[in-house]
Parts: sequence; C-alpha cells; structure tokens
Amino acid sequence: MPDPQTPPRRDPIDPPRRLSAHVEAAALTPGLYLVATPIGAARDITLRALDVLNSADMLAAEDTRVLRHLMDIHGIPLRGRRILAYHDHNGDRARPALLAALARQDSVAYCSDAGTPLVADPGYRLALDAAQAGARVHALPGPSSALAALSLAGLPSDRFLFLGFPPSTQAARLTWLRRWLAVDSTLILFESPRRVNRTLADLCEIDPNRTVVVARELTKKFEEVIRGTAAALAADPHMAELKGEVVMVLDRPAEAVMDEDRLRAVLAEHLGRMSVKDAAREAATQLGLPRRDVYQLALSMAQDDDA
Repeated sequence: MPDPQTPPRRDPIDPPRRLSAHVEAAALTPGLYLVATPIGAARDITLRALDVLNSADMLAAEDTRVLRHLMDIHGIPLRGRRILAYHDHNGDRARPALLAALARQDSVAYCSDAGTPLVADPGYRLALDAAQAGARVHALPGPSSALAALSLAGLPSDRFLFLGFPPSTQAARLTWLRRWLAVDSTLILFESPRRVNRTLADLCEIDPNRTVVVARELTKKFEEVIRGTAAALAADPHMAELKGEVVMVLDRPAEAVMDEDRLRAVLAEHLGRMSVKDAAREAATQLGLPRRDVYQLALSMAQDDDA
C-alpha cells in the first residue's frame, strides 16, 4: 500500500501543467483602465493588472506584440478579443474606436510598452478625452523606471521633479539644463544611451561637481547603477558605450555662498544691456543664488547709477 504521506509519482515526460488564476473573467466597472506594466522582470506586474487584462472588454497597447507576449507569459487568454494599437503616430486615428467603446459602457485597458502610461509614454490625450466624455478613468499603479531609479539613487527623495527627455541639440539642452539645475529639487530625466556622455559634458559646463546617478536596464539581467560627479562620469569612457534604457538622477544644488564682488560684477554686465528684473534673473541662474536677494542688489545698483 502506498504511503499516504508520499506524493504521487509523476512520469518524467509528463511535466507539471501550467496553471493560471486568471482564466475566469469577471465583469469590470466600465471605463478606461491605465495599466502599469513591468519595465523588465515580467513578475513585477500586479495581480490587479492581470485581472484587468483578463477581464477588459477591449485591449489597447502602444505595441500589440509586447502586450500579447506579456499576456502569454501570465497565461491570460484573448478569448476572441483583439488588441488595438494606440501610440503617438496613430493616436488621432485610433482614439475614436476606444472612445466609442467607452460610450457603450465597455471596459478598456490600455498599456504602454513598459512602466506607467502617460509618464513619458502615450496615453495623455486618450485619458483626457475619455474624462471629458464622462467616462471613468482608473489608474492601476505599478512599475515606473523613474521612481525605481529615485529609490536606488541614494539622493534626497522628499522633493523631486521628473523632466522626461532633454532636448537633443546641444544649445537647447544647455539652456534646458541651466533652467532646471537651479531648481532646489532632485531631478529625474530619461536619456538615450547614445547621448548620456553628451549630457554629462553639458552638465560639466554648468556644475561639474553635481552628483549624478546613471541607472540603466533597471530590473533586467544587466542592471547597472553608476554614481559620481558630473565631471567624474564625463571622464569615464564607459559612458559612451551604454546600452539599453537609461534614467539619470541629479542631486539638488549645493547651498550657494554669495560672493558679493562676483555678483556685482555679473550684475553690472547684465544691467548694461537689460532691465533690472531680467538682469537679476540671469545673474541668479548663472550663479545659483536666490533670485529675490539678487534682485534687491540689482535694484540698489540701478538706483545708485541713476543717482
């Protein structure tokens, strides 16, 4: 008689069946569901996201192949549903079909390629039009490369600003960086791996001692996190060889110490060709100083010149 404590033997050629808890679909409340999907590891998807993908009346995705592959991994059947492509290049053409489904009181699930829709990904106009049409919009929180990078950067996280991608041309990028580097906040930005070294070089022109964290391929096999000053990373030849998805996290500006002689010289140069307000703004940005204090000195200098 077999031992009741011994599990039944399974023939080696009969592998365990793949079981899924998401085969039976349940009715969803009508509306648009913005579904966050993994940025790397497929198991990072939430159980609620799987339930919505299994049950939604209509599916839409930035790349239909990516969503289909994710559903295959987790054993979610299509059951006759098709996945509608919705991305930046076809949004105006694809949006009416999705809005029509919402008008019929259907449930519509939308996924971008990876991470949270609308965060440097398509979906903004769809969500806006759905809300304005009276449909309910549901957000399913989950993976986000921006927040993952912030969590592991080791930089202050009590106040941060997500900036998306910097401009691709150097002149525009320098102007953009000067503007945001003056903000008293940890900065998160996306960058093409081919331009990381250029962005670091531009940072060196503005603040070479600013701490920068470069995180790539987060949650994937070749995840890498590199920390250092802008100057140190710009000198690292590895920065020109990066591959994959990249997130850069920049420390907030160091406490500025006012050198009044230097400030007066900069203000004098600007006051000779612009208004007091504009001169103060330019000098404050250039030297990383509080604009209010710089304006007061600029106003005093302008009044002295008039006298």
